[in-house]
Amino acid sequence: MKTGHSAVFTALAAAALFGAATPLAKALLGAVSPFMLAGLFYLGSGVGLGLSLGLSFGLGFAWRSLAKRGAPSGAQHHIQKAELPWLAGAIAMGGVAGPALLMLGLASTPAATSSLLLNLEGVLTAVLAWVVFRENVDLQVFLGMVAIVAGGVLLSWHPGQAGVPLGALLIAGACLCWAIDNNLTRKVSANDAMVIACLKGLVAGPVNLGIAIASGAALPSVGTVAAAMLTGFAGYGISLVLFVVALRHLGTARTGAYFSVAPLFGVILSFAMWPARPDLSFAIAAVLMALGIWLHVRERHVHEHRHERLEHTHRHRHDEHHRHEHDFPYSGDEPHTHPHVHLPITHSHAHFPDIHHRHSH
Repeated sequence: MKTGHSAVFTALAAAALFGAATPLAKALLGAVSPFMLAGLFYLGSGVGLGLSLGLSFGLGFAWRSLAKRGAPSGAQHHIQKAELPWLAGAIAMGGVAGPALLMLGLASTPAATSSLLLNLEGVLTAVLAWVVFRENVDLQVFLGMVAIVAGGVLLSWHPGQAGVPLGALLIAGACLCWAIDNNLTRKVSANDAMVIACLKGLVAGPVNLGIAIASGAALPSVGTVAAAMLTGFAGYGISLVLFVVALRHLGTARTGAYFSVAPLFGVILSFAMWPARPDLSFAIAAVLMALGIWLHVRERHVHEHRHERLEHTHRHRHDEHHRHEHDFPYSGDEPHTHPHVHLPITHSHAHFPDIHHRHSH
C-alpha cells in the first residue's frame, strides 16, 4: 500500500495541474478559437515532453558512459503492437474529441462552473471502469460518485430555463471522452508514462490545429502561442504523465476519483482571476462534490486474492510482488525496467486494482 499511497499524491498533483489549466484556457479563448487553443495545448504538451525525453535520454547516456556501464539487458521497453489500438483510441477520444468539446463549452460557460462540472470526468471514468471494464468499485466509491453527480446536476440546473445549457452539455461530453480515454489508457499504463503522454500530444496537437485552420482560424500572436503551449505542457503534458503513473498503481476508478479534485483547484484560480461572489446553489454543489471526493479518498480495499501467472514489462522495485531472478548482470539499481514473470500466489493485503491486481471478485 505504500506505493499506492504515494500514487494518491501523484494523482492529486496531476489534478492540480489540470484544474489550473481550465481558467487559463478560459482567459485565452478571447483571442484564440477553441480548436486552435486545444491544438496549441496538446502541441505544447507533445513538444515539451519530447524535449524532456530527449534531455533525459542524453543525461542517462552520459551517466552510463561516465559510470562505464550500460543499461541492463532487456531494459528498453517499447509499446507492444497489440497495445497500439488501445493507445490510438485513447488519443482520439482524449486528445482530439475531449479538448475540442471542452473549448467549445468554455466559450459559453463561466470558468468556476466549468471547473466544477469537470468533476464528472472522475464519475464517468469510474462508471465505465465498473460496468464496462469490470473493475471493482466499492460501495463507498459508488456513494462518492452519487454525491458528485448530484453536485453536477445542481450546478447545471437554472430555474425557469428549459433543458440543460448547451455549454454544460459540451463540457459533460468532454468528460465522457476523457473517461473513455482513461479506461483505454489503463490498458497501456505499464509503459513509459512520458512516451504515452508525448505521443498523445504530438498526434492530437496537429490534428486540432488542422481542424482550426481548415475552419478559417488564424494563428494568434507569438506571445499567445507561447502562453498556450506552456499551459498545455503543464496542464495537459505533465499532468497526464502523473495521471498515467497513478493509473498504473491505483487502477482506473480510484485514479479518476482522486482526479476529481481538479475542479477545486480550477475554482480557486478562477475566482482569483475573476473575483465574484458564488450563489447558494454553487456552494451546495461544491459541498456535495467535496463530500464525494472525501468518500473516495478514505476508501480501503482488503481481501484474500490470487495472483495468476503474469509476464510483463514495467518500471518496478523488488517489493512483495517482485521476487524474481534476473537473466542479465544485475547491479542492484532500483527502480529498473525489464521483462519479468510473476508466479501464482494467494495472499491477503490492502491493495488497489493496479497492474498486478486485476482479479475478479
